[in-house]
Amino acid sequence: MFFLIAGIKPKTKVIDKTPRPCPACGLPQAWLKRTDHYLSIFFIPLFPVKRGEPFLACANCERLQHERQPQQAGYNRTMVRCRECGRDMEKEFSFCPYCGRPR
Repeated sequence: MFFLIAGIKPKTKVIDKTPRPCPACGLPQAWLKRTDHYLSIFFIPLFPVKRGEPFLACANCERLQHERQPQQAGYNRTMVRCRECGRDMEKEFSFCPYCGRPR
């Protein structure tokens, strides 16, 4: 008796290792990536089946944006960024609600 385990498996690749500015948060922590699908046999990806569209993935705010979408005009101006942890907080906050440091 012979068993064959096969299927299609997605694999995300970094296309360009140069960080780009994120259209959402403005920090240069977005990388150009692409998700390709491979034919896998016994959990080993062997042949590419489908090539994905490139997209920007930000390591800071974890947002994804397709390369073909128009760039957004920046992040929300009622928010400010904490100097310590880099997360967004309301402009009227004196202390960061995430790390507790003063603004």
